[in-house]
Formats: sequence, C-alpha cells, structure tokens
Amino acid sequence: MRCENMSSFIVMDIVKEAEKFEDCIHFEIGQPDLPPSPKVKNALHISIDDNRFSYTQSHGLVTLREKIVKHYQKTYGVTIEKEQIFLTPGTSGAFLIAYALTLKNTMTLGLSDPSYPCYKNFAYLMDIHPLFMPIGKADDFELHVKDLEQHKLDALQISSPSNPTGNIYTSDNLKALIAYCDANHIAFISDELYHGLTYEKQADTALQYSQNVFVINGFSKYYCMPGQRLGWIIVPKEHIRHAEMVAQNLFISAPTLSQYGALEAFDEAYLAMIKNEFKARRDFLYTELSELFEIDAKPDGAFYLWANISKYSHDSFAFAKELLETVHVATTPGIDFGHNGTEHYLRFAYTRNIEHMREGVERLKTYLSHKDTL
Repeated sequence: MRCENMSSFIVMDIVKEAEKFEDCIHFEIGQPDLPPSPKVKNALHISIDDNRFSYTQSHGLVTLREKIVKHYQKTYGVTIEKEQIFLTPGTSGAFLIAYALTLKNTMTLGLSDPSYPCYKNFAYLMDIHPLFMPIGKADDFELHVKDLEQHKLDALQISSPSNPTGNIYTSDNLKALIAYCDANHIAFISDELYHGLTYEKQADTALQYSQNVFVINGFSKYYCMPGQRLGWIIVPKEHIRHAEMVAQNLFISAPTLSQYGALEAFDEAYLAMIKNEFKARRDFLYTELSELFEIDAKPDGAFYLWANISKYSHDSFAFAKELLETVHVATTPGIDFGHNGTEHYLRFAYTRNIEHMREGVERLKTYLSHKDTL
C-alpha cells in the first residue's frame, strides 16, 4: 500500500475550521440539509422497536435489493437480477469492491482531472496506479475515446452527474466509452451517486449500454440519507461470487437499520419535491455567482458549482482560507479535485436553503467589491 501518496480530503479540513465560526455560511460540504422522506424515518423507528440489530447477509436485504431492481426497470428500462446488487457502507464500500474485482497491484485506473478525491486515495490504499486525464470547458468536462487511446488502462471510472462540475455525460459519449472499454478489455466503473438530482436532462445509467459494467449508487444525496452510510454496487453476473467474498471480508454487511429505512426511500412524491428544491437552489446560486466569477457551465445535475476565481486569485486553497477567515464563508478549494488548473477554482455546494446562501452571496459581493482583481 502506498499510503504516503494519499492526499488530505481538504473539504473535511474546511468543515472542521468552519466550526469555529457560529455565523459561518456553508458552501463547502456535499451533503443535503433536507431530511429523508418521513416514511424512511417511520421505518427506522419500527426497525428499532423490532430490535433489528443483527447482521444481514453480505448482499444486503433481499427486499431492498428487489426494490432497487424495480427502480432500474422503471427508471431506465434496464433488467438486472437482485443477486448482482450488493448493499455497501456508503459508496466508499462500493468503490473498494469495484477496485478489488477489476484491478490488481500496480494496475492502472483511469480518472478524469478534476474528479472526486477519494477515487485516487482508494487506489493508493490498494496499490493501484491512478492515471489522470484532463477535462475542461472545451470538452464539456467529459472524457472521450480519444483520451483513452493515449493510455494503457486496466479500468476506467467516470461519474455522471459529476462532482465537482455537475456535468452529465451525453448518451452518445457514454455509449462510445463503454464500447471502447468492452473492445479493449478495460473494466468500466460508473459512479451514478447523483442520479435523480438532474434538472434539464436525464442521466443515463451505464447499464443501458452494457451488462459488463460496474455501477455504483447510494442513498446519501438524492435520498437525503448521508449519515445512514448506505450505498450499492451492481456487478456483472460472473463477478457475483467474488464480490460476495470481498464484501464478507471488508464489512460483513451494510448497516442493518439503514437498510430497513431505505426500504421506504423510493418515495416518488417526496423525491420530486427534493429535486425541485435543488433546482431552485441551483438557479439562484448560478445567477448570483455568475456576477462574481466565471462559471464554465451551468450544472446539469448534482448540487455543485465550479467557479473560476482567476480574477481574484491563482491559489484556490489560500483564497478559500481568506474567505473563511474574513467573511466566514466556507467553500471547497479546487485543488481537492486534482491538478488540472484546479488552483483557479472553488467548488460551491448548494446544499443549504436559499436564505442561507443569499447571506453568503451578499458577504462575498461586499468583500470582493473592495478586493483588487489580478
């Protein structure tokens, strides 16, 4: 394990520092402030009263996996089997299963730059080599086949909608990437955690284009259950037994109470309200921040804005510290997500209500109006 290569997850350091300021405005952390459906909370209460504290099987509850099967059929028109689904402790457990099934020591995992920082840190923990391919405004923050052709990859991981930019991979591009990986024996891993939180267009699942893919999702974002630490991974049929052995050894099973609560998470009326609320927040913050920073693209999904701060600073970490210490506005430095020009960006999460964000925007406007531009 090359743990010495792991980088700090800077956003969590910012969260810790932000706790020092009682009046802090929070744009830094990617967790919804909204509760899950009342049906979820009721299911949790019932499960506690029924003393459901034992392990489940390593796959997870059969009834929950059956609901996930129905979700994929209804949402995407995709048929999967419940045996392909493994419930995991957050999506972190799902990433570890995916990497264990597809990569051995020193093999290469292709990632975009920028991308979610834990991908590379999990790779380092498992002595896997993360290879970063730059993406940006010119290519709509998507990797393309031409990027893959330049490298020798053993696996490719994408996220759509993505963290930190909120972009969604187009259907044609997603299909082309999967076809290329299939033809070249490259494992394809699709992080689909922000599915559901999409606004003007729908995000496709990789399963629409191949059954030979590893799909990861969870209940933290759209379903508003971050602290329940519950994710899932869908594996190709030939990997079911190996995935079961990995899950048994990594974590035995996902949290039992969380699984029973998640049985009620697919509450369509409640989730529609969640989606509409985040769309309203996105529209507000995009409009306001566009007056202060260059926003390369209006996010199609997730709940992040990727803001170019170049006219104020070329050091996103120093600038984030400056904003936190002077006006008590917490943001995430772009350098948390890679090296491809990320020193020129901050990530803003619109995970708090509009009134909270409005106060933060006003502080930024006042402060930046007196700050010299570069």
